[in-house]
Amino acid sequence: MALLRAAAAADLLRRHRRAPLPLLLSALSPPPPTTPESCPDGPSPVAPYFAPPPPPLCRRRRSWPPPPPPPRVSSSSYVGRGILLPATFSIYSPLSTSSSASPDGSPDEDSSPPHPSPAAAPPSSWVDRWLPQAARPYAMLARLDKPIGTWLLAWPCFWSISMAAMPGELPDMRMLALFGCGAVLLRGAGCTVNDLLDRDIDNKVERTKSRPFASGILTPTQGVGFLGLQLLLGLGILLQLNNYSRILGASSLFLVFSYPLMKRFTFWPQAYLGLTFNWGALLGWAAIKESLDPAIILPLYTAGICWTLVYDTIYAHQDKEDDLKVGVKSTALRFGDLTKHWISGFGVACIGSLALSGYSADLAWPYYPFLAAASAQLAWQISTVDLSDRLDCNRKFVSNKWFGALIFGGVLCGRLVS
Repeated sequence: MALLRAAAAADLLRRHRRAPLPLLLSALSPPPPTTPESCPDGPSPVAPYFAPPPPPLCRRRRSWPPPPPPPRVSSSSYVGRGILLPATFSIYSPLSTSSSASPDGSPDEDSSPPHPSPAAAPPSSWVDRWLPQAARPYAMLARLDKPIGTWLLAWPCFWSISMAAMPGELPDMRMLALFGCGAVLLRGAGCTVNDLLDRDIDNKVERTKSRPFASGILTPTQGVGFLGLQLLLGLGILLQLNNYSRILGASSLFLVFSYPLMKRFTFWPQAYLGLTFNWGALLGWAAIKESLDPAIILPLYTAGICWTLVYDTIYAHQDKEDDLKVGVKSTALRFGDLTKHWISGFGVACIGSLALSGYSADLAWPYYPFLAAASAQLAWQISTVDLSDRLDCNRKFVSNKWFGALIFGGVLCGRLVS
């Protein structure tokens, strides 16, 4: 047998002088034995000694060596086809709640499952998208990411300026622009004062614990400096007005600085906010007329206060549980289950005062259809708000910008037609 192998090898070398060595060795090596266990259909027929053995007639051909497992991702997780998978996920191991096991195969009690890191949240506002990192805390402090407060402060100013316009003419656009910028600055200053005084309360309330002072992003010293900058810019706007308006505008600062303290002493801080937020109803008329007409301005100012009691009471219902814990007061706690009755009364007083103010200002008939539409919007808020749902309370609160827009549209059209 050895002689036959040597002769066969010599003959193969003579015929394939340039054949690669691995091919020669594979031809000279004996074929692996075929066993019934390796092939369910039985062993393959015996092949010639030097011919490569045919593959076994198996139902399933197995490749050897098996493919290597996919490399693990170094980060804590990766995204595949929109699904967030942990980095330890492998097709070769079943998903389990434990990240490691003890030598006997049981889960390790001290180990915890790997938690995939959450996907990065998209920017929530234009402040996150466009402002540099250093400026974002100050923008958040001034609530530039939440313009609803600026709208609520600006609308009474716009109502008053439009009422003061001459019949058949548009309101003074320069004054509208000045008061719009002033609303941004004064609202930012008010929020800065509020957060400075309430920083010991905000960190205990779920909705406000992420504010710059409560979260520690800004220090009180930085806040005072930012407040000074806003007041300085506001002074520049105030100096554009007449002397009567300058005195009237400067007197509103007492309300701005004292409002944050009211929730510590009275259940009616929303009424005090109404006095503060609607000061522009007085100031807008004075900026045009250099005086005040009580028959027009006092009903308009009263309407704004009642409107504030409606929307800010709805807003206060978001924090009523936290307010009880920290010991601050609000009309939401004062009214309790009778909130809708109270704010319905304030809504009726608001609409009635607006009608009286428009009548005293000799606004033409287009004012009243707009007033009716605003009444319907306010009634919709009060009747549909779910005072136990924070999200719904916030939605109804934000919708008040449309109430203000309807009144402004009515005053504008009523003055143009008159």
